[in-house]
Amino acid sequence: MATLVTYFSAEGTTAKVAKEWADSIGADIFEIVPEVPYTKADIRWINPLARCNKEKFGGKEVPVQGSVEDMSQYDTVYIGFPIWYGCAPNVVNTFCKAYDWTGKKVYAFATSGGSKIGKTAEKLTPFVPGATEVDALLVKNAEDLKGWKQ
Repeated sequence: MATLVTYFSAEGTTAKVAKEWADSIGADIFEIVPEVPYTKADIRWINPLARCNKEKFGGKEVPVQGSVEDMSQYDTVYIGFPIWYGCAPNVVNTFCKAYDWTGKKVYAFATSGGSKIGKTAEKLTPFVPGATEVDALLVKNAEDLKGWKQ
């Protein structure tokens, strides 16, 4: 079986970590890209009318461009994203809903400017039904992933 590192990155921080991590463990990589890309204004969470707030509080699906070819080949999937409201952005949840997670280990790694990891794993679990393990870790860089769930 193989390992996949997939990620959503709003400003490049998570992308850097994901690419370095995938390279260091020899994993395949897939970027989660919303069909309508986010602008700086869209992710300005201090504005109550910002897109990120409307999506999160409205429970909105965020369609994703493309898909992972043959997800069944992966037994371990790392999912990287910036923490939004103590959990994954809705685009990550939409991505997860598209796949069968039965028998897979799911390890979420999150980047943050100040939030803690909180109940991220617990909140992600309903979107990856059938996963044998779901865990989450707050990271600053790929080095923080070394020794965790390998």
